[in-house]
Parts: sequence; C-alpha cells; structure tokens
Amino acid sequence: MAAKTLSILWFKRDLRVADHAPLQAALASGHPILPLYIMEPNYWAQDSSSSRHWQFIRDCLIELDSTLTALGQPLIFRIGEAIEIFTDLSKTYQISGIYAHQETGTGWTYERDKQIITSCRNAAIPFHEFPSNGVVRRLNDRDKWGAIRAKRMQEPLIAAPQSLQSIGPCPSDRLPEPSNALIRNQISGRTQKGGRKSAQRLLAAFLSDKAQGYLPHISKPGQAGAFSSRLTPHLAFGSLSEREVFHGVSDYLNTGKDRLSRAALKGGRSVLTRLSWRSHFIQKLEDQPEIEIRCMHPMFEEMRPKTPDEGRLIAWSEGQTGYPIIDSCMRCVKQTGWLPFRMRAMLVSFASYHLWLDWRATAPVLARYFTDFEPGIHYSQFQMQSGVTGINTIRIYNPVKQSYDHDKQGAFIKKYVPELTGLPEQWVHEPHRMSAELSQRFGVEIGTDYPYPIVDNAASIREAKSKMAEHKRHPEFGAISAAIFQKLGSRNRPPTSRKPKPVQTRQQLSLF
Repeated sequence: MAAKTLSILWFKRDLRVADHAPLQAALASGHPILPLYIMEPNYWAQDSSSSRHWQFIRDCLIELDSTLTALGQPLIFRIGEAIEIFTDLSKTYQISGIYAHQETGTGWTYERDKQIITSCRNAAIPFHEFPSNGVVRRLNDRDKWGAIRAKRMQEPLIAAPQSLQSIGPCPSDRLPEPSNALIRNQISGRTQKGGRKSAQRLLAAFLSDKAQGYLPHISKPGQAGAFSSRLTPHLAFGSLSEREVFHGVSDYLNTGKDRLSRAALKGGRSVLTRLSWRSHFIQKLEDQPEIEIRCMHPMFEEMRPKTPDEGRLIAWSEGQTGYPIIDSCMRCVKQTGWLPFRMRAMLVSFASYHLWLDWRATAPVLARYFTDFEPGIHYSQFQMQSGVTGINTIRIYNPVKQSYDHDKQGAFIKKYVPELTGLPEQWVHEPHRMSAELSQRFGVEIGTDYPYPIVDNAASIREAKSKMAEHKRHPEFGAISAAIFQKLGSRNRPPTSRKPKPVQTRQQLSLF
C-alpha cells in the first residue's frame, strides 16, 4: 500500500494559524497538512532556555491544538531531535514538502536549521521557508532594509483557514509539565499567560485604555506593568504576528486621530516605532549570528575577564548587591518574568560596568528569567548596554539616581526587597548610609538583614569609564566601528564621515 502523501507544517516561534504564510502555502499545495511542533531536548538543555519559556509555550500549544482540532486536524506534538522526527515521519508518509517560518534564534537553532535543510536536500524533500515579520534573510544592503520591512508590514493580513483536511490517526506525545526533567533550568515564580486569546485581549486593552498612559509611566518600575502592552512574549513565540500588531495600532491611530487624546496618539505611535526597532535588533543577529558569543567590536573582546567573579555574579543574579533598586529589579524579573525597558538596561549596565562582568556570563541569566526572551533583541541589547558594539553611545546608569528618579517613595523596592519595608523614604534608596542608631530604630541591620553595597558606586563608574576610554584609543578603532555601522547600524541617522557618530537610542531590552 502506497504511503499517504502530505505536507508538514513545522511550528516554531509562530504559534498561531492567522497571518501565517507557511500554512497558506501548505494549503495551496493541495495535500493534507500535518501540523507539527517538536520539543527538542537538546534545546531545553541550553543555558538560555528555561521552564518559564516552556510554560508560556505550553499555554500557546494547548490553545493552538484546540484551534487546529476545530479546523479538522489536531496538532501533532513530538519529543525528540527535529532531524530524527522528520526521518521517522518520512518512513510513514510521503512528504511533499515541509513548510516553516525562518527563525532568527540562538546559535543552537541556527545550526539545527542548517542540518534540517541539508537533510531535506539529501532526501529530495522540498523545504519551504518564509520570512518572519520584518527580518530579511540574506540582506545584501542594510540601507534597503527599512523599505523592505515597511512593505511587508503594509501587506494585508493572511486570514486563518476555515478548515483542514484530516490526515487520519497519527501518534502524538503528551505535553510535558514545566517541571519535567527535560528542562534543565527550572525557574520558580509566576509566568505570563500564553496563547492567542490572551494576546488579542492584551492588544485590545492597550488600544482601549492603556495607550495614553504608556509613555508617562514606561520607565517607572512600579507602574509600567499597568500601562505596557505586555505583548513581547506573544511576539517572541508568535501567538501574534508583528504585522498584526502593526495593523492593529495603525488602524487605531488612523480611525481615532480626531477623537483620541494627544497622549494616546503618542503612545500608539511609540509602539509602532518600537515595533520597528524590534525588527532592527533581530536583523542584527540575522546578519551576524556570532553576536551571541562575540563582541561586535573586536577591540573589546578581551576587555573584561572571560571567567567572571563568581561572588559578584551570584550577588547580581540573586538580587543581593546592596543596591536596593538593582536588587528589587532582579528579584522582580526572577519572580515575574518581566521588567520595564529602563530597568532591564540598568541591570545590564550595573553588571557590566559596576561589577565589570562579561556580558556572556550575565546574558544567559536574564535570558532564563525573561518570559519574552528574544535572542535578536537580547544579545544585541546586552552588547549595547555593555558598551562593546563600537557604534552606540556608552550609557552607564547610576543606580542611586535611577532609584530616586523612578521609585521616589521606594514602593517598588519595598515590594521586592521586604527586608527594607520598615525604612522611611529618605533611607530606602541608600540604607547603608544610616547610622547605627537609625538602623536599630528601624530594625534593619546592614550587613546582616541586607548587604552592604558590593562595590562603591562612584569609584566603579570612574574605573569603568577609564577602562572603556583606554580600549577606544586604538588607532584602528574608528575604522572598525565604521565597518560595523555599515553592516549593522541604524539608518535613522546616516554617518556623514568615515567615523560614524555613536547611535543614541532609548530602545532597550523590552520594547513594549
């Protein structure tokens, strides 16, 4: 009996059926579709993966399976390495083609995809990949990127199918719980709810009443969560496409320009800008995958010790540095998986400059904690906030100033650093400055109940600036920076000379 012919739709970071080009193309092939998601054990053993990511993905998969089942063909879920799963399926079915979105992920997924493409070529199985949002594969001229992305964003959304032809019985594994031993890095705490319905509700809520408060509150750690869209994990794992957000916000602005407040219009426009920056940063990793592991500017490659100071790394990772705003932010992201953009940037800045830790040691920590871990944004921003790109303005955040500026009453600090709950406003930002008498009065003994600052603030900043300046004095530094800018830099501010001006941007690790 001849094997059944079908097309495989391989879901990766695109967990939806609407605005899905691979699904549309698979339908056009005329063959039944096997919708497939593969949980790859080797991926979940990576430093950057965590149970928090799987919890969000699992929510998405449960809803995706329900949607596909209603269309006539349930999701097929398999546990194993992708190349082995495809080989196994080819023994049962005649595969007319595999359809998938291009993925700009970690080095591990990059190598995995190359192996799959080679394997399909050897087996004479067509492998069809489609662009994902605004990222352009094999881009040969960075100057053309903006126009290509704009054209893609303005294209009509692809409607979800009305039905799918059943492929008949097909074995499917059970979805593991987040606590499963397959997942090496277990993260406790809360995880934002995944799934398309949640994404659609968040977008609608932002456009109905959050947009006007977005810009005034986005830098405030205690208030940003209530006014942010919280769409980043849905964009990262594809329960909503970038183009869907673009169309939703654009329609909101176009239809409401005569009735919306100025603040709401500015909030909506800011999201569109940040959506573009999102693609811009992911494009960097697409163009140069090595930025996950190597400094963009080679002159900085040996600047920080490759083997980090273990005590400093642990103190930073656990929120025990003696700087209340740093510790509250770290504990917040560890407990919730989210933090507003300025606070994320400050955490990286503090680790890279104050503690002089190499970004390759700290990036995996926050990758595991962030629900919305997006490799292109993550590694580009870690390098930018660590000052090793050679094309961005060096920005060293003063944690004490940030604390007074963005959490004046210390409410956020006290929420996540309960050891300091009893302190009045004037001492919560710098508790180590209290006298012994005050410490006794307020019941907080520095060094016992809460640590002394791990480093001196002013001295650390001076030392970091001196070391950065020393590395920038190399006679070839400017020429190398110009080449980096030509390949990876933003075109919002084109250079007027061989040595580009540093790019100044407020866009940080989380764009919404």
